[in-house]
Amino acid sequence: MIFREFLVWAQSAPALHRAEGASALARAWAETELSDEERSSAEIALTSLLDDPTASVRRALAIELAGAASAPAHVIAALACDQSEVSVPVLTRSPLLSESQLCEAAVVGDVYARAAIALRPGLPESVAWTIADCGEREAVISLAVNLTAATTEPVLRRALERFGDDGEMREAILARGDLSDAIRCELVDATARALSSFMGMTGWLSAERMERACRESVDAGAIEIAASSASATETGLPFDLVRHKRQTGQLTPAFILRALLSGNRGILEAALCELAGYAPARVSGFVSAWSGAGFGALYTKAGLPPALLPVFRAALSAQDQYGLVYAPGQRPQLSRLLIDATIRSVESLAGPELGRVMALLQRLRAEAARSEARVLSSELGSNGEVGLRLPAPMPLQIDLEALEAEIARAA
Repeated sequence: MIFREFLVWAQSAPALHRAEGASALARAWAETELSDEERSSAEIALTSLLDDPTASVRRALAIELAGAASAPAHVIAALACDQSEVSVPVLTRSPLLSESQLCEAAVVGDVYARAAIALRPGLPESVAWTIADCGEREAVISLAVNLTAATTEPVLRRALERFGDDGEMREAILARGDLSDAIRCELVDATARALSSFMGMTGWLSAERMERACRESVDAGAIEIAASSASATETGLPFDLVRHKRQTGQLTPAFILRALLSGNRGILEAALCELAGYAPARVSGFVSAWSGAGFGALYTKAGLPPALLPVFRAALSAQDQYGLVYAPGQRPQLSRLLIDATIRSVESLAGPELGRVMALLQRLRAEAARSEARVLSSELGSNGEVGLRLPAPMPLQIDLEALEAEIARAA
């Protein structure tokens, strides 16, 4: 009888009182032992509140029923399809919503509804993909920070495809601890593209120099990822990273040579396995005997440029001579010792490809020298000694208003 009286009362009560009554009715349903007749009447009363013209009344209902596993399924379904002010509590918490209902709500809802779904504990992969594919920036960032969501590699890759130029998105994904080498490489790629785009708008570098700097930064980042990878196979080779580089067209001789000159032989072995289709143990044996015909045959089968075979042999010889393979966990960096030894071995050779690789070796040598200088300066400073004193930069003659406008457009 009391529920019928509630329906009569709700027809004329003020909105504030109706909202309080809706909360009380929903709590009674969730927390009170009701007879079958009382539960039937209460369900009718709850259902009638779905048509209340005031959103605050429906929201009060949603807040009380959001976590209730015993709530009427049709009431939860209706609240989940309401305006976001009403639907958000249910979309965030209700255990009664199925994957298909959540996917549908993500497709038809607004940014608040999608963000609420993205933050659900244990979000299934199908729903995560839907949000990554159609959600706004804020919703996809919410998904990225939800460590309990099934954000698989395809989901994160889709998020980066759509919002990789957004710094907050990259930070949210980077903060996760379950990233594959491929996703970490894509984060490096996205960061480099964003920086390249910004510098292109400012006109500080030519397009060609910017492209080369971007490519070399991406390669250096991939080598560092390989060094710190937690997903290496039993062989210790970074197959995931190398496969990603191949799929994206970035598994170049220049990248492999940079890895060798940074003390990383594993990237070369993984690349040869990937390109030639040989087993890791067999490849490792050929690489160890780099001066033999077997390594030459393996190199040729992998499709690497024949003219650069002497360069790779020289780099492997320098590694054997100086033993500069970095220890696990140590940050890799280019070695001038390895580069100088390689240059001495190949500088007498001729050919257009060797001329280009000599230019590459000289750039890598300059990069290695600068890295060593930074490390030395940092160590001197951390020991309390006076570090390197660089001359003050010359003032730039630029139009500050034009520069501010360029930065604003890039932002």
